[in-house]
Amino acid sequence: QVQLVESGGRWVQTGGSLRLSCAASGRTFNSVVMAWFRQAPGKEREFVASHSWIGNTTSYSDSARGRFTISRDFTKHTLNLQMNDLKGDDTAVYYCAASPVGNEFDLWGQGTQVTVSS
Repeated sequence: QVQLVESGGRWVQTGGSLRLSCAASGRTFNSVVMAWFRQAPGKEREFVASHSWIGNTTSYSDSARGRFTISRDFTKHTLNLQMNDLKGDDTAVYYCAASPVGNEFDLWGQGTQVTVSS
């Protein structure tokens, strides 16, 4: 069964904002760590942001820090990523991932395309 489904990706002008959402099943949503990764054309997958139940902590890549905000909606069972001041380098397929016990990211969504241009 599909456990992670991303949505919200679209074309946006440089400097604009987008909010991505990842719908997760109850068990998957309860994963110790959930995160957003992205992969641009011709590049390797890279970490963007994560949230851990341990201490309710968040972590961000250098490029995301100060511009992106990750959060979990406990009522809707969604992992969200608010992205502001988008740049061309943010263009990529964004993936939602979950690490059930906080070691490896075993579960992945299908991805949602974000395209940023002037």
